[in-house]
Amino acid sequence: MAWLLTAGTSASADGAVVPNPLFMDHAVLQQGIKVPVWGTADPGELVTVTMAGQTVSATAGSDGKWLVRLSPLAAGGPHVLTMAGKNTIVLDDILVGEVWVCGGQSNMERQLGPRPGQQPITDWEKEVAAASYPQIRHFGVAQTQSITPLSAVKGTWRVCSPETVKDFSAVGYFFGRDVHSAKHVPVGLIHASWGGTSAEAWTGEEALNRLPQMAETVAQLTQFKADPVKARREYEVRLEAWFGANDPGSAQGTSFKPWGDPALDLGGWKTMAVPGLWEDAGEPELNGVVWFRRTFELPDNVGNVAAELYLGMVDDIDTTFVNGVKVGTTTGYNVARKYTLPAGVLKGGRNVIAVRVLDTGGGGGIWGSERLQLVLPHVPPIGLDGRWRYRVGAKLEDIPPPPNSITGDVNTPTVLFDGMISPLLPYAIRGVVFYQGEANAGRAMQYRTLFPGLIDGWRKAWGQGEFPFLFVQIAPFVEMPPELREAQFLAWQYTPNSAMVVTTDCGDAHDIHPAHKQPVGQRLALAARALAYDKHVEYSGPLFKAMRVGGNKVTLVFSHLGGGLVAKGGALKGFTIAGRDDVFHPAQAEIRDNTVVVTSKAVRRPTAVRYGWANVPDGNLFNKAGLPASPFRTDVN
Repeated sequence: MAWLLTAGTSASADGAVVPNPLFMDHAVLQQGIKVPVWGTADPGELVTVTMAGQTVSATAGSDGKWLVRLSPLAAGGPHVLTMAGKNTIVLDDILVGEVWVCGGQSNMERQLGPRPGQQPITDWEKEVAAASYPQIRHFGVAQTQSITPLSAVKGTWRVCSPETVKDFSAVGYFFGRDVHSAKHVPVGLIHASWGGTSAEAWTGEEALNRLPQMAETVAQLTQFKADPVKARREYEVRLEAWFGANDPGSAQGTSFKPWGDPALDLGGWKTMAVPGLWEDAGEPELNGVVWFRRTFELPDNVGNVAAELYLGMVDDIDTTFVNGVKVGTTTGYNVARKYTLPAGVLKGGRNVIAVRVLDTGGGGGIWGSERLQLVLPHVPPIGLDGRWRYRVGAKLEDIPPPPNSITGDVNTPTVLFDGMISPLLPYAIRGVVFYQGEANAGRAMQYRTLFPGLIDGWRKAWGQGEFPFLFVQIAPFVEMPPELREAQFLAWQYTPNSAMVVTTDCGDAHDIHPAHKQPVGQRLALAARALAYDKHVEYSGPLFKAMRVGGNKVTLVFSHLGGGLVAKGGALKGFTIAGRDDVFHPAQAEIRDNTVVVTSKAVRRPTAVRYGWANVPDGNLFNKAGLPASPFRTDVN
């Protein structure tokens, strides 16, 4: 980017033309539609934009904002984009092609290169070495949350190369690579994601207001905006009451020591290496409350001083005590903990740190690559890595769910839409690819309407009509219930110009972040070709359409036959069948004339069939296009 200054002006002077940060060197603009270009200048300043033989002008309003629209551009480049007012800005290496927003949570966030605590992406080194695609560009939106809509985004357009692609979204890269190979035009990927985040955080307030079932949430959001301190305090009270009622380590009683008490007998407590996820240390598939304890010694002359405690990251919520004194609590799996210990908390001799951890899904524990340590004045830091004692307080499967929070954290409704999507508007795009849902796994019924509301809200906010919205159905994992896949299936059925990518054959039963991301990107690209480009391309596996009952048989009819139904790898499996008693039995299933006929000797008069109805589906129904069928149940309520 070059700043060419006219006489008497400077780049930092008031009134200098400043483009929105999306417009910088190496940007990709959308072909075939009008392209908004905007920024700020001095109120009343005339701004002229020039590119590809076009020149358009606009006058900055009283708020300093200006916007012009370029007429539809043909794919190609590189071009020079010039913005001139009292100063002149020249942007180089601007391409025109296909622009897609890549959104969601951790499975979209997961970069192609290594990530601490997660298994490597399949063949990542080979993929990185081959990633010489200078016409693919990636704009990483900085993770930002806001309770009000922001107008400027933080991020950088980066040209795809073996040196840069390691930091690209893996799913986004594989999608963009396939679109580029199919269309032979530049591809711009605007990547806006944040691991562990809920759909409501990505939904704008106007969209939430249109959903009756979100009325209570909207009311809580209004209260939070009016008095955030009070809202946080009330939530903390509700959460602490929940701990007291459900976690024995938090219970109070005259004859009972809470597990943060330094005098507690630790008989029966296990040990675990910290930092590290507890799933990797002997507690697989655990979601709930776990207490950690660590003791350390201090000389008498450094006990009664202020100090800083560094705990690294905790997945998801920690409450930390030192010598029985609460020193802090933090929400967020990827937020480093730093707590100030006032003078008087520490003492000479034995000291005890106790950390109560609540994990609501995915990995859990005190984790990350940062060093755990206690920093005191005038002495070397005291390292806290190593073996900690721990004890499970409660498993979420056995207790009521914790209270929802509207406290300004990353899962507060609207904060990611306002912080990371609003600043993109109205950048011209072709559509959206989205991978999210894991954080809403416990609220599948709500997700049936919340997710379509999110889609509708994004489309209305962009003002480009019903652009293609392509999303990934959550992969098999021991904690991902079939009801959520069903909610996504229903969302697809009732959302025009949308597509759902099924991943039952490329998940990982024991890892919420499956490593095989190539098929996900490939199938999203097929959907893009079908909905945005080449209408004849098959982009989906078989999707349940209807059923017919005849005697003891159920005949299932599907859409997206893709040349015909097939049982991949052997006899058809994954089906169950039930009668009026609603007891489901394993079923025999066979393909007949592009339908599936299901029977069971245990069910004489069937009323319902299910396929792949499990947290980890085990089915093999595909079409001849090589795409798997979505799990479903005919008795959907």
